[in-house]
Amino acid sequence: MAKNLGYIYVDSGAMYRAVTLYFLRKEVDIKDEETVLLALEDINIQFKNIEGKNTTFLNGENVELEIRSMEVSNFVSPVAAIPIVRKKVVKQQREMGINKGIVMDGRDIGTVVFKDAELKIFLTASEAIRAKRRFDELNQKGLKVSLAEIQQNLKERDHIDSTRKDSPLKKADDAIIIDNSNLSEKEQTELALSLAHKQIGANQ
Repeated sequence: MAKNLGYIYVDSGAMYRAVTLYFLRKEVDIKDEETVLLALEDINIQFKNIEGKNTTFLNGENVELEIRSMEVSNFVSPVAAIPIVRKKVVKQQREMGINKGIVMDGRDIGTVVFKDAELKIFLTASEAIRAKRRFDELNQKGLKVSLAEIQQNLKERDHIDSTRKDSPLKKADDAIIIDNSNLSEKEQTELALSLAHKQIGANQ
């Protein structure tokens, strides 16, 4: 969608995954607020376009593959639920959006980060479809994991993210729902783009 619009794409979930990876590497005690604060000061996250793909860099290192591992997936929701972590990441996200022209995905973008976004899409799919897509994605990257493990991880993440006190996962009142359970990537993109072009036209 961003590519078609000529916009910048920001994967907010990758930002939390990068923080999680750093915490795992440094064995940060996420229950110790002072330790977490100190660790956050040493984290720099950037996105670069590598061979046409959005790629996540942590302190100058390409970590795109590593942040998609099940080890990170199993730990990212507890890290993302920490208020001081969210405060730092949200600040960076808002700075990225100052000049507009961005497509950003994430579980609190329309409700917290950009409450006044010109277009909000709440993208959803059935649990079975989501698990199968993640299974295929990880296998294509050479990461071997069972479908059952992925399904359990998705359930746990959804529960933690939707029940946390700080910026819970929920649909914004003015968001448009797209259920892509039975849509191809092309169909989903065309639908989202039609909504974007309609909004852009209305603003001109």
